[in-house]
Amino acid sequence: MTFKKIIVAAILLTMTLISSGCTSLGVEPYDRDLLAKGKMALNSSPLDSALDDHIYFSKEATSGGRSFAGGGCGCN
Repeated sequence: MTFKKIIVAAILLTMTLISSGCTSLGVEPYDRDLLAKGKMALNSSPLDSALDDHIYFSKEATSGGRSFAGGGCGCN
């Protein structure tokens, strides 16, 4: 019975050490200016992206996925 408790405790300790992570792998302060540039954004051109989404959803006669309302007629 105590052998099982030791194994469970060892597994819990191992899982705790593995899941604790390391915080020193973040972005360095001198790299933050590079990440703040416009071309590093997920959506570097919001106007072009909105137009492309509108055309796509109008042609496909579908709606959804990006909070667009309406049908495929192009009147949303």
